[in-house]
Amino acid sequence: FDPSGHRKQSKAEAKEILAEATELLAEYQMRLAAQDTYGVVMVLQAMDAAGKDGTIRHVMSGVNPQGVQVSSFKVPSSEDLNHDYLWRYARKLPERGNIGIFNRSYYEEVLVVRVHPQILAAQKIPAKLKDRGIWNRRFREINDWEHYLTDQGYRFVKLFLNVSKEEQRYRFLSRIDDGDKNWKFSANDSKERAYWDDYQKAFSEILSRTSTPWAPWYVILADDKPFARVAAAGVLAHTLIDIDPRYPAVSKEARDALQVQKAALEAEAPAGAAPDPYAAALAEKAAEKAAEKAGGKKADKAEKAEKAGKKGKKA
Repeated sequence: FDPSGHRKQSKAEAKEILAEATELLAEYQMRLAAQDTYGVVMVLQAMDAAGKDGTIRHVMSGVNPQGVQVSSFKVPSSEDLNHDYLWRYARKLPERGNIGIFNRSYYEEVLVVRVHPQILAAQKIPAKLKDRGIWNRRFREINDWEHYLTDQGYRFVKLFLNVSKEEQRYRFLSRIDDGDKNWKFSANDSKERAYWDDYQKAFSEILSRTSTPWAPWYVILADDKPFARVAAAGVLAHTLIDIDPRYPAVSKEARDALQVQKAALEAEAPAGAAPDPYAAALAEKAAEKAAEKAGGKKADKAEKAEKAGKKGKKA
């Protein structure tokens, strides 16, 4: 994969596109929550400094935080190690109607665990199961788990932010040189960079073995941050549009009951106030739009008449 890319839009245009996308995401998130049927799992995997945190912050900037849960997975605890390797990830699955974001995920179990065999050695699984076939088994188990969850109403958005080695070097140096970014850098970052080729090999097999019709991977060019954020928003928006969540329909009996409540509230209007100020505001907006439309038509007719008059004078 070539992580460097060229976009036709400027940085400012990319920000405008992202702003439009976040508005769309906000609308569909409200529908998702109201329908309360599907859950969405957004998986972010990448090398260090690829922009996972920034992607989450910018893409999800317009949605209701009550409907989004972000989970980051660090070194497993002793409790985690006393369960199967998918246990701690299953506990963080979002509720129906919500979006769950995994900032790193269960794919670390076939990534960092594979790059660093000592991590696998510390896991409390029978020694005879730590053979070479463990990776094939884990690929199958992950695919089966995602398939099972899809059958339960979950949808997966799996994003691999593909940053180049040189861009990572640049971002590491910026975190060292800029005092306000020092907190972002740790000595372990440069240590893991030494395993770059091993990580690339492991990522390549993950993408080829676990991209399925029910949970496909999307590789996003991450050297260009504005592009990466727009692309991530686009994939998430596409998934929500495909779900097509709808607001629940209200029965006739419920609508009739609402009208009774409406009449009671209208009767409480103080002297000089509109019985239903919300409906009045909507009517006012509709009238303004109609006036603007009519004014535009008149302007068009006047412009056409003026052009016709000029042509007549020339003739």
